[in-house]
Amino acid sequence: MKVSVLVPTYRRPADLARCLAALTRQRRRPDEVIVVARPDDEITHAGLRQHVASRLLPLVVVPVDVPGQVAALNRGLDAATGDVIAITDDDAAPRNDWVARIAMAFDADPRLGALGGRDWVHQSGRVLDGARPLVGKLRTSGKIVGNHHLGVGVAREVDLLKGANMSYRRDAIRAIRFDSRLRGAGAQVHNDMAFSMSVKNAGWKLVYDPQVAVDHFPAERFDEDRRDAQTMQAVRNAAYNLHLILRAQLPPMRRETAWWWYALVGTRVYPGFVHAVLALASKRGGATLARWRAVRTGAQEARRAAL
Repeated sequence: MKVSVLVPTYRRPADLARCLAALTRQRRRPDEVIVVARPDDEITHAGLRQHVASRLLPLVVVPVDVPGQVAALNRGLDAATGDVIAITDDDAAPRNDWVARIAMAFDADPRLGALGGRDWVHQSGRVLDGARPLVGKLRTSGKIVGNHHLGVGVAREVDLLKGANMSYRRDAIRAIRFDSRLRGAGAQVHNDMAFSMSVKNAGWKLVYDPQVAVDHFPAERFDEDRRDAQTMQAVRNAAYNLHLILRAQLPPMRRETAWWWYALVGTRVYPGFVHAVLALASKRGGATLARWRAVRTGAQEARRAAL
C-alpha cells in the first residue's frame, strides 16, 4: 500500500521545516510527500530547496495559483499518487509511528474510508492535555463536538475529522473534492468537516484513533481568520461555511432542526438568540451582539445560496 503525505503551506517556513523533519523520522517511510505552495511564496520555496536537495524525503513540490486552503488541498489530491493520502498541516509534526499506523489501519479494513487521530496542541509553552471520550460527533441539534485534540480511548467511528490529522483512501475520494464554495481568504473554516462528512455520506467508515497522533503548534494565519483577533467578516464566513455544509450534508429534517437550534440557542462561537438576549443585559455584551449579527448574516446567506 502506497502512502502519500499531503502538506499545504503558506509563508511558514520554520513550521514546515519542523513538519518535514518529523516525516524523515517516520518508522514507516512515506512513499511520497506532496507540499503544495504558492509560486509567489518565495520564503517557503527557499526553505524547500534544501529539503529537495537532501533527498531525505520523496518530496514533490506542487504549485497552486489560487489562494486558500481548499484550492491547495484539491491541487494536492490531484497530484498525489498513493493508495492512501495522509493530510497534515505545516504547523504539525507527525509522531514517528504516524505513517505506519495509518497504513496498518487501511490495510486491515477495506471499508475504512477515512482515519483521523489526536493532535496534541502546544500553546504558550505547554501542551493542552485532557481526556474526552466523545470526539468528532454531530449531535441531532446540529451542534459540533470536536475534541480531536483531547480524544482518548479505543479507535471508533465518528462523523467528522480534523484537518491537522486526517487520511483518506483514494478509492473513497475519487469523486470528492474540498468544497470550493466555502468562504475565507486562507483557512476556509470547516473545509475538513465538509470533506470528511462527504466521505461518510458516500458509505465509507470514518474512524478516529487517538494513537494516530501529531504534535500541533498552531501558527499565525495570514488572513481575516486570525487566531488572536478574528474579524467579524471571518465570523460571518465561518457561519456561512457551517450552514452551507449542514444543508448539503444533512437530510431535510435534520438540517431544519440544526437551522433552528443555531438560530435560537447556538454556541459561544456561533451565538443564537438566547446569547443575544443575555448580552443585552450585560454591560460588556457588545462583542457578543456583534458576533451574533455576523453569525446570523452568514447563516442567512448560506441558506439563500443553498436554495
